[in-house]
Amino acid sequence: MDNPIRREIKTFVLRASRMTDSQKRDYETLSTRWCIPFEKKPLNFADIFNNSNPVVVEIGFGMGAATAIIAEQNPNINYLGLEVHTPGVGRLLGNIRDKNLQNLLIVEHDAMEVLEYMIPDNSVSGFHVFFPDPWPKKKHHKRRLMQRPRTNLLSKKLYEGGYVYMATDWEPYAEFALEELSLTENLKNKYDGYAPHQDWRPETKFEHKGLLAERKICELFFEKTEE
Repeated sequence: MDNPIRREIKTFVLRASRMTDSQKRDYETLSTRWCIPFEKKPLNFADIFNNSNPVVVEIGFGMGAATAIIAEQNPNINYLGLEVHTPGVGRLLGNIRDKNLQNLLIVEHDAMEVLEYMIPDNSVSGFHVFFPDPWPKKKHHKRRLMQRPRTNLLSKKLYEGGYVYMATDWEPYAEFALEELSLTENLKNKYDGYAPHQDWRPETKFEHKGLLAERKICELFFEKTEE
């Protein structure tokens, strides 16, 4: 059973960040078209995407560059990006327009609340979690996204055969997440330990910084099995 007290601890902190003029303009003019307002009501994916293609949810897409590339290269998959960082939302909205993407929508809200209230159980084909905040200090570990009961919620929303794909440049977090995902109900590691790099995932800004700092990139790939 999920721990309601643990759920109240946020996995993010809203940090002040100035929007560029273009991000602000795109946010103001495009959000009504490609952003879905948060509601405590389940989404109907077929209605919002106008098709029955599989849906992948990305938690914390940052500035969204990799998100847009993946969506552009996979037009038969629908993508729902969850982010609280408004400049990143504005940047991705501009990319959606420029690339004429028909398979990418955004919810600007706390991902855990979106999953709890808006995402139906057994409805998601995959979760992408690329370079989440590692919360390196021990006193902040409770904020990490990849831990139970949060991973239990991810599993609950996946349909059988769906996956959770995480990448991080903070190896202690990778070790932590590997253990938590391994202990999550109905999730099974596709590989023996860390996953090899998935060639279809483009490099992100945070990944580039990690590589410049000579940090190891660790990837995890878990699939949902039969209950």
